[in-house]
Amino acid sequence: MHPAVRVAALVLGATWTVPNTLIGLVGGIAGLPFGAHCRWRRDDLALVFDRWPWGPGGAITFGNVILHTGDSLDVRCTTYAHRAAWCEDAPIQLADHERAHVYQYMVLGPLFLPMYLLFGGVSVRNRFERAADRYALTGRGWWPWPRP
Repeated sequence: MHPAVRVAALVLGATWTVPNTLIGLVGGIAGLPFGAHCRWRRDDLALVFDRWPWGPGGAITFGNVILHTGDSLDVRCTTYAHRAAWCEDAPIQLADHERAHVYQYMVLGPLFLPMYLLFGGVSVRNRFERAADRYALTGRGWWPWPRP
């Protein structure tokens, strides 16, 4: 892809998902007084709030914002299918998994959250989660529907 086309696509995608990004910004900023740290991760196209103080642990993405309860996204974790004992997957990088969600948001924009919930929310059965795990395992396949 020509660099100018890639930049235009990234700007368009980031603009399309602004409503979701605003949700993440509100949550991230709310965590700052409670110890959250904010930084831009260029490779993930996201503003990351590490040490986010709420939730069961792990990370959640809203547009181009990732809220993460740990110290760094550069940690190994298991896939949803592995945790559900569906298979024996190798550990993945959490950053790669969340980057896939950023890409999904940039394509679907405001449609992402309703579709994510429609397909099962935080669950091994959710095609968005399985696609994010596939991307983290292989570096390909972040889109939740197979290509024809």
